Amino acid sequence: MAPTFVFEPPSDEEVEEIEAEEDEQDIEEEGEEDVEAEGGSKTTRRHSQSPWDFGLYSETVAEEHARRSTTSVDFKISKAIQERSFPVENPNDDDESSSESEPDRQEDYRPEDDDDEVSNAGVSKSFFAPSEGASFHANSFMELNLSRPLLRACEALGYTKPTPIQAACIPLAMAGRDICGSAITGSGKTAAFTLPTLERLLFRPKRQLAIRVLILTPTRELAVQVHSMIEKLAQFTDIRCCLIVGGLSTKMQEAALRSMPDIVVATPGRMIDHLRNSLSVALEDLAVLILDEADRLLELGFSAEIHELIRLCPKRRQTMLFSATMTEEVNELVKLSLAKPLRLSADPSAKRPATLTEEVVRIRRMREVNQEAVLLALCSKTFSSKVIIFSGTKQAAHRLKILFGLAGFKAAELHGNLTQVQRLDALELFRRQEVDYLIATDVAARGLDIIGVQTVINFACPRDLTSYVHRVGRTARAGREGYAVTFVTDNDRSLLKAIAKRAGSKLKSRIVAEQSIIKWSQTIEQMEDQVAAILQEKSEERALRKAEMEVTKAENLIAHRDEIFSRPKRTWFVTEKEKKLAAKAAKASLGKENNSKTEVISAQQAEDLKMKEKRKREREKNLPRKKRRKLEAAREMLEEENQSGKLEGGGKQKKEKTGMSLVDLAYRRAKAVKAVKKAADAGKIVRTASKKSNHSSKRTQSRTEEMQELFQSDMSERKQKRNSSGTGGKKSKSSFKSKSRYKRR
Repeated sequence: MAPTFVFEPPSDEEVEEIEAEEDEQDIEEEGEEDVEAEGGSKTTRRHSQSPWDFGLYSETVAEEHARRSTTSVDFKISKAIQERSFPVENPNDDDESSSESEPDRQEDYRPEDDDDEVSNAGVSKSFFAPSEGASFHANSFMELNLSRPLLRACEALGYTKPTPIQAACIPLAMAGRDICGSAITGSGKTAAFTLPTLERLLFRPKRQLAIRVLILTPTRELAVQVHSMIEKLAQFTDIRCCLIVGGLSTKMQEAALRSMPDIVVATPGRMIDHLRNSLSVALEDLAVLILDEADRLLELGFSAEIHELIRLCPKRRQTMLFSATMTEEVNELVKLSLAKPLRLSADPSAKRPATLTEEVVRIRRMREVNQEAVLLALCSKTFSSKVIIFSGTKQAAHRLKILFGLAGFKAAELHGNLTQVQRLDALELFRRQEVDYLIATDVAARGLDIIGVQTVINFACPRDLTSYVHRVGRTARAGREGYAVTFVTDNDRSLLKAIAKRAGSKLKSRIVAEQSIIKWSQTIEQMEDQVAAILQEKSEERALRKAEMEVTKAENLIAHRDEIFSRPKRTWFVTEKEKKLAAKAAKASLGKENNSKTEVISAQQAEDLKMKEKRKREREKNLPRKKRRKLEAAREMLEEENQSGKLEGGGKQKKEKTGMSLVDLAYRRAKAVKAVKKAADAGKIVRTASKKSNHSSKRTQSRTEEMQELFQSDMSERKQKRNSSGTGGKKSKSSFKSKSRYKRR
């Protein structure tokens, strides 16, 4: 179906109405400022608003715990501290009191080997339209021809001068061009695509309600942040925005979508769910499609969903892709869904901010057990506030949260095992600086702009340089200073080389004091019982909550059976089982690709492989003679099959031989002899005296001799048949040669 809405320039009457409304609002605000001045107000300047607010999207955490009859992790930690039977010494007090304590040292990093080339995949320039007219410089937002409501919103948020990506993107996006934009983290990409979209929506046909803009993000938190940003920038307009993410009320989201908001900010899975199962929800009139963090959207579980959403969108639309890093998958999507796009690269994707200090902490193989102690020592002495700690798994993040709480540090956790209310509450607590540490997985690595983050600690080393760039991009944003500390083990040498090449001579190596690590490791050992008790209590609560959910579900099914079964069955684009299978397949293929390349393995792994081969050879030597021969025969057969398969795959260099192989023939012949013997013993047939029966009656005869005689008898029978058929009377020599495995050695 063709779209019924196309952006058009405003008529003279609409422009006059908009200007009249803006003048009235200005007069009202001037009157309010005069009243405040007469009342003796000391502050004449308006404070800039914060664009992010994570606490207004759902119920509070206390209400959720009261509804579920559960308690928070902080409550469990405080209870464990009160019930502690032994005093746990804080190593910080000892370090401060003792003057002989060894301080942390910072040295210049020395690369061990010549590093490999780090390839940042980019899109070929030939595919894109020339962007010669694009300017990456503007002195103010007024130069970008924005309307007065948007200029007032920028002023309220404290935005004065556009960033390079904003100066280049806003005029071209207002003209309706397809854009593939990449810029360094913290450069204002959200405002770069929000402002031109809002500018075009100011002149929409207001009588015709429709979903005109769809913004897709990879994580729920980023979607909440983008929605909050749009609400702040559109606060002086009548443009409506809707948030569609998992974890929040589905019914409320359905009602919001039926009201036809102008902008929808969504995650891919929940948006497809509504398009399939919600009535009166479609994208027929969509005019703008925006993919934020496009490279992450096309990773493991999102690629099929993104292609499905693009298929459901009308072809006549404007498409914009934004990310700090671009991959080959993004290039394919660009060629598939963008028409004559412009590539705007304000900063190189791997360029580091000038105000970022990058450090590495080498964790040697013998020290990997004390990695938590190194982290606590580092946080207690050096980085004490506004720190984001990235862990590798959800379980590790939860354990670190408990350890930090028992050690007396204020920390919040953010990962997939939490409810959406708890995740948003953790972000809000960290934004308000009520906690000093945010312990998170890669959920918080993309796009989150929390003002004031001073340090990012990679407790678990990221998978690749792209993940590293996004993680450390949470600090040193918009010209502020920041630290990035990465724990590097012996298995992460390739990434360490890439980081060293990116940072250059500015990369530092931090050496944590040995005395502090030892004290913290002893403290963690003392707290292990309490950590186990808290984890046990948490798992019991989870099991009880799951049982209560099953009981409630059964009660509802009994009480409202007819109503439930009368509803149409919900359909899913991809089930959870299919998602897991796809993720496993992708990981397996990724592992094969990694194994095919020249991979550096540790000395311990090489030693383990050698010992494994040695034990295998020793086991084979101790086998009985018969089993050992069977193994050798099986290996020879396998080698022959592989060689024949290679010859057939390589163009059939040898002619195909018709007939049965000698081994198959021998086994079939032996089976027939055994059947004849069994029948003769049962009296079904009369046994005739022959050499075969004499041979078969000898029990002491070995298997190899039996096989040789079977082959010879079979060949003699064939020879007699050929002679009796009168084929010329020529004597043909027997071409039989016994296999080496059947000869007695």
